[in-house]
Amino acid sequence: MFRDPLGYPAWQENKLPVEAQPAGLTDALPPPEAPGVLYGWAMLGTLLGIFAGGMALNLTPCVYPLIPVTISYFGGRSDRRRLIGHGLCYIGGLSFTNSVLGVVAALTGGLMGGLLQNPLVLSSVSALLIILATSLFGLWELRIPSGLMQAASRSYAGYCGTLFMGLTMGVVAAPCIGPFVLGLLTWVASMASPWLGFVVFFTLSLGLGLPLFFLAIFSGNLSRLPRSGEWMLWVRKLMGWVLVGMAVYFIRPILPKTAGMLLPAVVVLAAGLHLGWIDKTRAGFRAFGWIKATVGIAAVVSATLMIGTWLKQGPAVAWQPYSDQLLTTSKNTGRPVIIDFSADWCSPCRDLDAITFQHPDVVKQAERHFTLIKVNVTKGGDPLHERLLRQYNVKGVPTIVFIDVRGQERFDLRLVDFIPPDQFLNHISGLIESGMDQ
Repeated sequence: MFRDPLGYPAWQENKLPVEAQPAGLTDALPPPEAPGVLYGWAMLGTLLGIFAGGMALNLTPCVYPLIPVTISYFGGRSDRRRLIGHGLCYIGGLSFTNSVLGVVAALTGGLMGGLLQNPLVLSSVSALLIILATSLFGLWELRIPSGLMQAASRSYAGYCGTLFMGLTMGVVAAPCIGPFVLGLLTWVASMASPWLGFVVFFTLSLGLGLPLFFLAIFSGNLSRLPRSGEWMLWVRKLMGWVLVGMAVYFIRPILPKTAGMLLPAVVVLAAGLHLGWIDKTRAGFRAFGWIKATVGIAAVVSATLMIGTWLKQGPAVAWQPYSDQLLTTSKNTGRPVIIDFSADWCSPCRDLDAITFQHPDVVKQAERHFTLIKVNVTKGGDPLHERLLRQYNVKGVPTIVFIDVRGQERFDLRLVDFIPPDQFLNHISGLIESGMDQ
């Protein structure tokens, strides 16, 4: 489950009275004044990154149905000044709806993120994406609900109606805008601050809605553009393969490891062969043939690299199950510790195991200098695991805890997301050097 796509969590002061805290929790928590990505100048950079991520979400196929709705709703307006006002109301409604998600996530803690990682939920989401993909492949026609269009036409004249339209579009977009939102939901849940939850998701929604805002402003011109040609059928199929890829992303955590590694490569290879050569769609401009060939070749090369990487994987980091005695021995011998909290259904956890913790340099450095402990919380309910989650204040997985030679956690090193091998090595270099000095 993605926790923090942009940095470390902004730790919150523990609200429990000291006498109610589990043993070891008081010492495990960092001080309240510890810096985070939503403090000081770092907050501006974080929010800019979230805004950019929101704009990038417009490239996902789930937002595609909003485009014809927006053109239809705003296309008949001629007064540019009133059109801008309606556009602002539209983006305001969209932002408010998604911001409510942030507040709910902050109030419910990790519940929402855990629900979205349930195997049954993941299977259902994947099945839905495959069904939608078959529509883009032309097996059936996906139509915007007539009730939604009637609601749009009934509220055509008023600003309140436009605001309602934005609220409606927020509902349509919210379940579909992918892993980035899932990561933010879990991250916001870990901060347990409704105000920060609202700010983060309001910023995300502004980025998501800005292109739609300009689309609304210039919808009159867009409506006069010539109709798309046959090449748009190929674009629809391309979007269909994107949806298939998203379905694989969601179902991959609950597949066997080998299948989870090979299935994305198979999908990419099939997409490249279909879009590049099997599909016979033609267009009235010469560049279309080059575009098809480029997409096909790029997909085939990518699939080959993915399979080659999997075949060349060496031995992985050798983890040990948790025990208090293991920690005590490491402290007495002056050996730092890495504790990896993970789960089988967690995509970034599997990426860490398959990529970072199988890299030869990471394996060499980790096994030479660290005691390596893995806490697998896939099934849940284990009393020891529950105690460790409370003791180390773990809000979600992956969470990687680093303990120095004195037996104290290094909160500045804690990781809550996937990190590539080279960055992981840089991340632990200081801790390795400090251990050598002891």
